[in-house]
Amino acid sequence: MPSVDLQYPRTDFPADLECHPLLVVDFAKIAAGDEQEIDALYSACTNLGFFYLKNFGFEEVIEPMFEMGKATFSLPDDELMPFEQGDSGMSAGYKKAGANNVDAKGNLDTVQFINVSKDDALAYPEVRHRTYPRTVNERIKTVTSFVRQSDNVLQKLMEVLEVRIGLPKGTLAALHKVGDISGSESRVILKSAPGARGYIPEGVGEDGNPAAAIGAHTDFGVLSMLHGRGCGGLQVLPPGTSKWQHIRPLPGHAVCNVGDTLSVFSGNIFKSNIHRVVPPPPPQDQDERWSLVYFIRPAFAHPLRPLSDQSDLIASHAENDPAMQALPKDATAGDWYKRRIKLQRVANRKGPETWAQSRGTEHTPLAT
Repeated sequence: MPSVDLQYPRTDFPADLECHPLLVVDFAKIAAGDEQEIDALYSACTNLGFFYLKNFGFEEVIEPMFEMGKATFSLPDDELMPFEQGDSGMSAGYKKAGANNVDAKGNLDTVQFINVSKDDALAYPEVRHRTYPRTVNERIKTVTSFVRQSDNVLQKLMEVLEVRIGLPKGTLAALHKVGDISGSESRVILKSAPGARGYIPEGVGEDGNPAAAIGAHTDFGVLSMLHGRGCGGLQVLPPGTSKWQHIRPLPGHAVCNVGDTLSVFSGNIFKSNIHRVVPPPPPQDQDERWSLVYFIRPAFAHPLRPLSDQSDLIASHAENDPAMQALPKDATAGDWYKRRIKLQRVANRKGPETWAQSRGTEHTPLAT
C-alpha cells in the first residue's frame, strides 16, 4: 500500500548508487552578473545540458503546487477525464497514466500529470488554450505565481546565455513574449505507489529490464526546471555512451536542462540531451513519486531553425552540424511541439515507426 505520511524532502536515496555528477549553478550569482557563475552555466549547457540550480528564490510555492496536483488527482474520473489532453497534439490539461507510449515496443507510461499552460495561467480567467479542473481554478493564484517566477528565472538564464553565443541582447526574450501562444507550461507529475489508484505496473523493455515510466526523450522546448521531493528515477544517457546514469536528487536544488529548441536556435552549441524516468531505486520504489516541472518554450509561430542570421558563431556551428542540416524545412516551434506530443499518444500508434517519428534532436535514436 502507498505511504501517505512520508516526510519531504526524502533522504533515503541510496548513497552507493552510481550517479552522473552535475554542475551546481547559483541563480543568485547569475542574477548579480557573476561571470564565473555564468561560465559554469555555459559549460553545463554546452556539455551534458543538465545542471543543478540553487537559490532560485521561489521555494515557498513548490509545496502548494504539489498540493494542487494531489487535489486534482483525487478527483473522480467523471470530473477529471473531461480535461484529458486528448490525441490532437495539445499538451495542456490532464494526462492519465497509460495514455502515452514510452518506447518503440509500445510499452505504456506509468505516470499521470496535470499541465497548466503559461498562456492560460497568466490570462486567467480568459481561456487561451483550454479550461482546467476546478482544483486548478481554485488555486490559480498559486499556479500563476509558480509559472511567472519560473518563467522569470529561465528567461534570466536565456539572457546571460545568448550573449555567449553572439546573439544581440533580447533575441531569445523576443521569442517568448507574454501574450504569444506557446507551449510553455507547468506540470505536476505523480507515479502512483503499488496498489494505489492510478498505479500501472511497468512493462518489459526491449533489453529485458522494466520499461521506463517516462520514455527516453529530449525535451521539446528551450529550458526545463524540475523540482522533486527527494525521490530518484531520473536518468541521463551521457553523449558517446550507452549506459544510463542516475541523477541524484539534492534537497533545495532544481534540476534544469536544455531542450530541443534552444539546441536548434544555437546551432547545437547548447545540447539537448536524452533522458528518461525509471522506477526509483529501492526503498523508494514502493512509494509514490512526485515531480514538478516548468517548461519554457517559444511562441508557436516562430520558425524552428538556427539563428544564424544573428550570430556568426551560430552560423559556423550550424553549417558543420549534421543534425542541424537535417532539420525539417519550414517547421515552426509549434509544429515540432505538437508532432512530438501527438505521436507519443497510444491512440495514434501505428507501429514502431510512430515512436521514431515522435523523436526530437536525439543523437542516439535507437536508445530505448
